[in-house]
Amino acid sequence: MKRSERELRKKHALEVKQQPKSLKQKEMMVRKQFRDTCKVQTKQYKALKAQILANTPKEDQKAVIKKLKEEQRRKLALLGDQYEQSIAEMLQKQCLRLDESQESECQQMKERLHYELEILMAYQSKNKMQAQAQRDRERNELEERVAVRKSLLETKMNSETQRFLEERAERIRILHERQERDLEEFDNESVRLGFSALAIAEISRENYDDDGSLSGSMLSLAHSNSSTSFPPGSV
Repeated sequence: MKRSERELRKKHALEVKQQPKSLKQKEMMVRKQFRDTCKVQTKQYKALKAQILANTPKEDQKAVIKKLKEEQRRKLALLGDQYEQSIAEMLQKQCLRLDESQESECQQMKERLHYELEILMAYQSKNKMQAQAQRDRERNELEERVAVRKSLLETKMNSETQRFLEERAERIRILHERQERDLEEFDNESVRLGFSALAIAEISRENYDDDGSLSGSMLSLAHSNSSTSFPPGSV
């Protein structure tokens, strides 16, 4: 917009600069027309003068010539005034026409730039809306893909967790069954060899009592040896 305004002002400045030359040429044409008209008037004056003098007595010719010259000067002066007025009006109209033309051109340029600006803003707004719609669409698609992926992962994790728990429970059940079989086989083997659970428990208790007595004797012996090796007052 600023560039167009600068170019238009430059164009108008050039027109104003060139205007005097154009007006001078038109003024010269008008003055040439004036000179041509004066020549025609002079010829007509001479023809009229000759015609009048031919029919005028000699004693009256001097007064008639004087009257004809005054009439000729008056007509030429009036004609000159008319041409000068025509030139002045032409110059004024030309300046006014140039001003009006430049003003109209400025107004047209402003309207055109305003229209182009509206078109540009509408185009940018449309592009912005389309870009925003595209971003929203891509974001929604991404969110949907993430949600689907999350759901699949959660389903897989739940499935893996459930399978792990089931396998763990199965291993524990198998281990319990094996322990029960081993205990049952041990009990059966103990009975076959003549040991009962009560007898085994009694033997275990007796062994524990013997171990306790042995430990007490060893402690007493150690104390006795200690007393013997270091009599009182030997240190």
